[in-house]
Amino acid sequence: MEQGGMRLARVFIASPFFDQEQVERVKRLENALSRNPYVADIFSARFHQNKHLAFGSHEWRKATFQQDLKFLRRADAVAAIHDFTGKCTDSGTAFEIGYAFAMQKPIILIKEKSGVPNLMLVEGLHAYLQRVEDAASYDFLNMPSIPYEGPVV
Repeated sequence: MEQGGMRLARVFIASPFFDQEQVERVKRLENALSRNPYVADIFSARFHQNKHLAFGSHEWRKATFQQDLKFLRRADAVAAIHDFTGKCTDSGTAFEIGYAFAMQKPIILIKEKSGVPNLMLVEGLHAYLQRVEDAASYDFLNMPSIPYEGPVV
């Protein structure tokens, strides 16, 4: 999307939202991205749950999966929350990150929790942020590279 001759980004949020802490974190990211002057559109799966279909049914699973991929393909960048404090991240989030990487989408990895991240996640990222709120000021127009510096597993 363009605004005043400037192309604004469509950002896909990859994040778990299975418990209250995760929901609060993704809400903070949605809020931060909505304040970012370089972001035109945000896709957050928690708003697209296909509630008209029975949760877990074949139809729901297919619709949810296809919808997720459609918005990933449309996105200019992916803001991914690394939520796990151990050696793994949420498997759905990891899938979305891998899919985005394969499509050569810039991945902004946000890791607020302590713990050592997996090398596959940090080597595939475009920018590493340590606070969700930093997404409000990240320049999605020029996409500066911010490498992760630290140990990996």
